[in-house]
Amino acid sequence: MSKNDMAGKQDQVVEHGVHNYSAEEEWVKPENPLLLERLEWFKDQKLGLMMHWGPYSQLGIVESWALSDKDAEWSRDGIDWDVDAEELKRQYFGLNRTFNPVRFQPELWADLAAENGFKYLNFTTKHHDGFCMWDTRTTDYRITGPDCPFHTHKHADICKRLFDAFRARGLGISAYFSKADWHTPYYWAPGMERGTFTARGPSYDPQDCPWLWEKFVRFTHEQIMELMTRYGRIDILWLDAGWVCAQNGQDIRLGEVVEKARSIQPWLLTADRTVGGPYENIITPEQTLPERPLNVPWESCITMGTSFSFRYEDQYKSVRQLIHLLIEIVAKGGNLALNIGPQPDGRLPETAISRMKGMGEWLKAYGEAIYGTRACAPYSAGNCHFTKKGDVTYAFYLYKEGDEIVPEELHIPIRGDFGKVGLVGGRDGLEHRRTDNGIAVRMPEEQRHGQTPIAHVFRLQ
Repeated sequence: MSKNDMAGKQDQVVEHGVHNYSAEEEWVKPENPLLLERLEWFKDQKLGLMMHWGPYSQLGIVESWALSDKDAEWSRDGIDWDVDAEELKRQYFGLNRTFNPVRFQPELWADLAAENGFKYLNFTTKHHDGFCMWDTRTTDYRITGPDCPFHTHKHADICKRLFDAFRARGLGISAYFSKADWHTPYYWAPGMERGTFTARGPSYDPQDCPWLWEKFVRFTHEQIMELMTRYGRIDILWLDAGWVCAQNGQDIRLGEVVEKARSIQPWLLTADRTVGGPYENIITPEQTLPERPLNVPWESCITMGTSFSFRYEDQYKSVRQLIHLLIEIVAKGGNLALNIGPQPDGRLPETAISRMKGMGEWLKAYGEAIYGTRACAPYSAGNCHFTKKGDVTYAFYLYKEGDEIVPEELHIPIRGDFGKVGLVGGRDGLEHRRTDNGIAVRMPEEQRHGQTPIAHVFRLQ
């Protein structure tokens, strides 16, 4: 593949920092029975907590992407101080010297997640900028490095503290890891070919410098194996930077390191994003969800606010919007990995905590229609969505903020021979009748007044 072709491939994979997602047809079903079992476990979980966190949170700018001159037009639009590109990169890479999140609250984060319906954590062990949030031996550019003031803190090994805390509360662990690394000289080699110009890929052609590329491969394998051997049980290795792949001339021999990891953690699922093939066990739409159901394991990673990284005075989605989003994703067979960017001081934003608690309150009442369910026809129709568990079908009737009070009779567009209709969290044995394209349910008087609900959830049997 020529350099121009490689550059084109990189541009296609990512646009404005948002990754495309693989087509359903590119998914390869694992042959290993344990991995198939774990994929069923994954499909049961429905709601994960995703976290992008690193030194960049101090500035409230997008994670990593401002380092790439190729992405300057969109990634630096929030940078309002007068520096040139090279000074910007120096300042960004120097943020490790001031990153000191002394109010880090791993136990509180884990409690909030567990108490409010989140079932797993997807945490950024390393983004494209190369800063490691664990005690790696491969680089000093890490949270426990001598230049980082946090290295003396009792919670300095952030990944260990978080993984242990969430695992202790029964939550799964998904380790986000960027295959690209814009800090190591094995990937962006100073002075080679592009000079100071930076783009997403390596600053050299791996075919021209196989010895240097081999150093990067070994560096990457060592980092992954540190996470796989020193940080307890990992359920998912979530691999970002899809342009780093064999078909793009950047072969890191991923299969070799994944199989080595599975010799230690045989249950390990992998999400080699946008690459397809045997190591993309989970397809990962980003800031979007498919228009139709997918019949493969998938997870939409979507921000609670407008940004994956912490942003000052961010605008957060309402609890109603978040629950509606979760319902639609689950109805189409997927999980929601809801992203929150922690503050630079180590706390979660108060608004984010409030939203988590609001979601938890709703899920405590209606979670039976969410967790452990599977997609079922007609999936989504207008403001109605459907899930199934065993011989029970669940129907969600969604209300927008300010919708009028519930009518006497509510129509659910699903065909089937349902002898019993009830409300989850409400009355059973509701009066209902068949219509030409569904069922009409007579709503109890107590459901027809008061504040407009986020949704009515019906149990159909």
